[in-house]
Amino acid sequence: MLISASNLAFAQADNRASVQNVIEPDLKRRDINESSIDTEDFEIGVFAGVISIEDFSSSSLVGAQLTYHINEDFFVEASYGQATAGETSFELLSGGAPFLTEDEREYSFYDLSLGYNLNGEVFLSSDWIFNSATYFTLGAGSTEFGGDNRFTVSVGAGYRLLLTDYFAVHVGVKDHIFNSEIIGEEKTTHNIEYGLGATFFF
Repeated sequence: MLISASNLAFAQADNRASVQNVIEPDLKRRDINESSIDTEDFEIGVFAGVISIEDFSSSSLVGAQLTYHINEDFFVEASYGQATAGETSFELLSGGAPFLTEDEREYSFYDLSLGYNLNGEVFLSSDWIFNSATYFTLGAGSTEFGGDNRFTVSVGAGYRLLLTDYFAVHVGVKDHIFNSEIIGEEKTTHNIEYGLGATFFF
């Protein structure tokens, strides 16, 4: 069947009109500010808080840490902290001779821990998203206290909020476990640390 030139022109014009009538969706893209860990694997920082030294009340604590992120899930962390132990309840009530000298009350520790991240996100608004992680650590090291060095096992948990791609804030708790016989028969002591920290990735 032959199509006349007029019919062909009419068909072409109709096709052009159909194409022009196609509705283009008006999509508005919104920018999302999401901080994520940059390509750096190392993290360095400082922390401060309180440590409850068993039998010697609570004391302020300061320290530093260096972390290597093996991958998104696992990391290795080295930390160092120091505090000054207070008096025991017996010393406070009796007024007698102290158990420790001033030098022996200096409490310091270092440990090396393996950590595991449970990664997540924090939504502060529709445009502000921050990566975060709840993490757990298990490590070993040494504690110097009472004039002696004591092998120490540490168990901890914390929460990291990544504010930029290189800066994060932390809150955490860690139990430093070692044997002590300072006030009598040797026993296993639990020395609980509560801390706030700030770290930089590099």
